[in-house]
Amino acid sequence: RANCRWLKTNTHTHTKTNKQLSYSNGSVHPVILHNDPEERQPNAGEYELTEVTSFSDRTDQESDRSEMVVIDCRVNAKGQREEDALLENASQSNESDDTSTDQSPVPPVPLKETSFTIGLQVVFPFLLAGFGTVAAGMVLDIVQHWKVFSEVNEVFILVPALLGLKGNLEMTLASRLSTAANIGQMDTAKEMWKMIVGNLALIQVQATVVGFLASIAAVIFGWIPEGQFRMGHAVLLCASSVATAFIASLLLGLIMIGVIVGSRKVGINPDNVATPIAASLGDLITLALLAGISTGLYQELDYNDYANPLVCVFFVALTPIWILIARRIPSTREVLYSGWEPVIIAMAISSVGGLILDKTVSNPNFAGMAVFTPVINGVAGNLVAVQASRISTYLHMNGLPIAEPSPPQQKCPTPCSTFFGSGMNSRSARVLFLLVAPGHLVFLYTINSMRGGHTTLTYIFIAFYLAAALLQVMILLYLADWMVQWMWKRGMDPDNFSIPYLTALGDLLGTGFLALCFHILWLIGDRDADVGD
Repeated sequence: RANCRWLKTNTHTHTKTNKQLSYSNGSVHPVILHNDPEERQPNAGEYELTEVTSFSDRTDQESDRSEMVVIDCRVNAKGQREEDALLENASQSNESDDTSTDQSPVPPVPLKETSFTIGLQVVFPFLLAGFGTVAAGMVLDIVQHWKVFSEVNEVFILVPALLGLKGNLEMTLASRLSTAANIGQMDTAKEMWKMIVGNLALIQVQATVVGFLASIAAVIFGWIPEGQFRMGHAVLLCASSVATAFIASLLLGLIMIGVIVGSRKVGINPDNVATPIAASLGDLITLALLAGISTGLYQELDYNDYANPLVCVFFVALTPIWILIARRIPSTREVLYSGWEPVIIAMAISSVGGLILDKTVSNPNFAGMAVFTPVINGVAGNLVAVQASRISTYLHMNGLPIAEPSPPQQKCPTPCSTFFGSGMNSRSARVLFLLVAPGHLVFLYTINSMRGGHTTLTYIFIAFYLAAALLQVMILLYLADWMVQWMWKRGMDPDNFSIPYLTALGDLLGTGFLALCFHILWLIGDRDADVGD
């Protein structure tokens, strides 16, 4: 891709060519371009490309043939070779039989999108995602009064961790598949099905493990402050968390695959639509499953001591099957081994946000926070996932190779360069940031119209809420600009590593800022606690 050149030379110039190419990043392969039509294979395309070991092995009678020097460049974070994609691009670009003319195929570059195009493609999935988080907030506002939530307070700790799975797994899946679709790795049916099966198996493994670890974190965070450990509640949390994570990830993974394949067919950039749709359905589906499953299993505690352990064993026993499937696909095998650090750390960060939510919502004076938590966290996670996915795709398609012997030293991006630069990523950051305030106003009006929550929408509340949301998204968009490029320079694929960290930080920042807003509003006299009860 970047720093790669296709050079056609004659035999007598090969010494100079080799000297010029010795400083390039990549391996050099000389190949023969036959001028005689009879020497071409019938189905070989425009030219027959035959690799030779060296220029010195050529005979004098072959001196009338032209040569093409192919530089094999390594560009992605894993150092995988992409010569197949380069050969395909070259064959599409070289339409002439005249080998004496220097026709240099241009590497694929991202689509030049204007701010209006970005906004037009993002705004509708963004609104859809926002209304999904509003519905999730309404559900949480209702179920917080259910018996299982009041008797087993640790379930609140599970909420941000399990809702964060859409960022840890589904949005990462969407970003990974969007990049694969944009760089041509899903163009054939065989490649597409390999990517689909491997990634579905991968997220089922990750969902089961992360759900199990989230239940352990909830037990620990609930046990330390209270000093009481109940085995029945611990097994209930484990069964509820693992079952919810598994089922939600399977449903959302299938939806993501359909969205990405469909968006490619209609000519829409999957990076702009896939992650918002994952956010729109992720919170609602996950929260509804958690409430329903935990309530059903809680009722079984009084009648059946084996129901909860059997649920845990069933879903954990399926894990080896998914591991075997994921290992068979090269693109997911590496993530299966190296992709655990971001999802586990992100789960721990989200669990800290869950602890804040548990301690705040359990106070009757701050019961109104429940309906707004999924909204502020979901909107921020949605926007930062779009930005991280776009930057990652940009680097995959247009970035400098990581394996460069002496990569140029680049300064850490500043907030000014992130939001006010002239590049494509700065343009998308401005568009996404400008969507925050009007989007939240629409969502707040929707909540108020449906008489949800326990807080009256006064002007002072709206001002504090919007300040918290804008600060949260501003921090996340800047961190996305820095984190994705930092990971790229260090050989880490941002599609697999960046979004879990960013969405987990969004959950922590959103929950913390929202709790701070409610405490400040309580101190200055805004003490609604019964609106919509």
